[in-house]
Amino acid sequence: MDKHRLEDRESIKAIDKVGMLNYCLSMHTHYQKAANLAAGIITSYSRPVNIIITGMGGSAIGGELLKDWAKSNVCIPIEVNREYHLPVYANDETLVLVTSYTGDTEETLSSLRDAIKKKCMIYCITSGGTLMEIAEKLKIPYLQVPAGMPPRAALPYMLIPLLVFLEKIGLTSRVSAELDEAVSVIKAIEMQNAVEIPVKDSLTKTLAVNIEGFIPMIYGFGIFSSVARRLKQQINENAKMMSKWDNFPELNHNEIVGYEKSENMKNVFVAIFIRDNDEPVEIRSRIEITKELIKPAGIGIYEIWSQGRDNLAKMLSVVAVADFLSNYLAVLREIDPTPVQTIDKLKSSLKENCIREQVIKEIEKITGTTFVAHSQRF
Repeated sequence: MDKHRLEDRESIKAIDKVGMLNYCLSMHTHYQKAANLAAGIITSYSRPVNIIITGMGGSAIGGELLKDWAKSNVCIPIEVNREYHLPVYANDETLVLVTSYTGDTEETLSSLRDAIKKKCMIYCITSGGTLMEIAEKLKIPYLQVPAGMPPRAALPYMLIPLLVFLEKIGLTSRVSAELDEAVSVIKAIEMQNAVEIPVKDSLTKTLAVNIEGFIPMIYGFGIFSSVARRLKQQINENAKMMSKWDNFPELNHNEIVGYEKSENMKNVFVAIFIRDNDEPVEIRSRIEITKELIKPAGIGIYEIWSQGRDNLAKMLSVVAVADFLSNYLAVLREIDPTPVQTIDKLKSSLKENCIREQVIKEIEKITGTTFVAHSQRF
């Protein structure tokens, strides 16, 4: 009997030409490397009044995960900024963590310009590019992470340094202990969803087979709101599929009504609920009631349960499942998960606006420093 495509390494390699799935299969090692790298962070910043993490796409999701994790660990406000400009309240008591994997994201460079103008405390995380050049020349502290990865696969390097940085300025603790557990949990998930594992014994392969051809509606809550967003983004970029995310309890005040007129919905959508054994009773009640309310629509209903004891392990366990699921969906669809042609076309068109160059000129004017012109890699 022929192997299922998701169990055949050669079939997968023929589709996944760059090897995106390999990042999933070795993800725990990247978290370990990121922790070792972040251990060298040195900072003399005082305790900020608030924190803004600015970035886009795969660079920003680390900030979203940190923000959700920090709700029960950090006593000052944290905001994720995905805009060209910082909020008006940012000032010299604001810590701005500038995250751009490539170092050339124009929205992020624009926010950096604002941070310089507002005399914020600034720390940068990047693999190079214009951001690193600016940091070096202006003596802004930064951490250089390994280059050469698709930004969405570089999550460990864009998340773990943020956690460690907060610990180093005294805003949280136990990061190392939580990370140790998370790495152990992720390693187990890698083994459970390896290429050689039969589809019937792999959560991510079984789920991929069941939801391929549908638009997944992904529902999280609390610390899993950013995780739901990550799953949605991975399905978009890796599997080249439409997807949507929302969170409890908010979705019970609007989204749920969309299921009332459910003609043909079963042919289009599936629902994926992110669950946790320790989920609050009020959330568990809402999830179970919501599942019953949407059953008449006839759509497939699936669940992904977190693993681990501490919040970081729980969050990253579902992130690991999301990465495997999106890659196996890509293989089923016979689509190479790595290229993102539409994004590349968009960026190429945006070059005509010369926004990035204008931002760099403004930073030069503010600081009196000249920067080498980098190619616009975003």
